[in-house]
Order: sequence, then C-alpha cells, then structure tokens
Amino acid sequence: MTASFTRAWTNGFERLRGLLALAVFRLALFLALSLALFPAPAAATEISALSAERGAEGVIVSAQIRLDLPPQLEDALQKGLPLFFVAEATVLRDRWYWTNKEVARATRHLRLAFHPLTRRWRLLVSNSPITGTGAALGQSFESREEALAAVERIGGWKIAEGPEIDSAPRYTLTLRFRLDLAQLPRPVQIGALGQEDAGLDASRSLRLNPEPAR
Repeated sequence: MTASFTRAWTNGFERLRGLLALAVFRLALFLALSLALFPAPAAATEISALSAERGAEGVIVSAQIRLDLPPQLEDALQKGLPLFFVAEATVLRDRWYWTNKEVARATRHLRLAFHPLTRRWRLLVSNSPITGTGAALGQSFESREEALAAVERIGGWKIAEGPEIDSAPRYTLTLRFRLDLAQLPRPVQIGALGQEDAGLDASRSLRLNPEPAR
C-alpha cells in the first residue's frame, strides 16, 4: 500500500514538473516570436548617475540606472519568466607609454522574478552567475515598482581593495549594466533579442578623484 502510494506521488510530481517545464518553454517560444515580429523600441535604458569614493579601504561605487523594459519582457515577467542582469565595474590606470592597465574588476549578478501564485516579486543578488538560491542575497517585494527600483539602485558596492589602487596615478572607472541573454531560455536567445535592440545595455565612465589626504 505504502509503495503504491509512493509511486503514485512520484509519478504525479514528475508529471507536474513536466507540465511546468512545458509551460515555461511555450512562454519562451511565444516571447521569441513576439520579439521577432514586433521588434523592441530604440534603446532607452541608461546609467543616469554614477559616483565613486576612493580611499584607503578601496573604491566604493554608487549608481542609479533608468531601466526601460520592452513590453514583451514586461509581459514575460508577469507570466513568471525571470530576467537576469549583470553590472560590471572596471578600473583602468592611466599609462602614457602604453594602453591603460586594468587594475580592478567586479561583477554583480541580479535575478528578477515574479511569482504569480504568491503575487510577490523576488530579487536575488550575487557576485557569481545565479543558477539557484544558495549563495545569493534575496529580497522580496509587494509591487513591481519596488522590485525594479531595487534593480536600478546600486549603493555602497566595493569594487576594489585599497592595495589595488595607488595613491598617485589617475584612474578611470567604467560601469556597464546589461541584460544577461545567456541566462534566458534558448528560444528567447534566438528570438532576435539583442541587447542594443532591447535597450538593455548601458555604460558610463568617470575619473576617480585622488585619495583624500590623511
């Protein structure tokens, strides 16, 4: 009796998982076809503000991003398909005799998802690509506006340690924010969704101020 119940439960769970996988695939295929037939509008996402503090502890970055999602991606989010974003920060040191030298690089990965059953939004943040929930910092939100505001805001991000940055030379900081296509289902990747076309690839640079005297 117990064995029969266990087998029935296992088979039911496998069928449910198969149905969910099929639903995700159909959604991704629909999104890919929509993007192919109705291209996304011109790029509008931008890094509207960027600042950095340079000191003995290292370089701390803050930024504000204006994220303008195409209607197709908005619809996909509402149906439960997660979107992945990447923020990449690099620091280059000026060299008059050669090309500038990269002295620091940091990456932040974000996963934004809406759960239709609970009607809540979930944002995961990690220093490495997000494939699960293990090492990622998670936040939940009641509304789309709150969740997107968290994606658009970068605050107190330490991108370089103090020893990596000398006190004298001049440095340039570049921040890039983009949609991570590699994390999307395969049908979406081949659905003619380029970062530039979708308006989800932006970058901005600034000169780092000299380290304050101690």
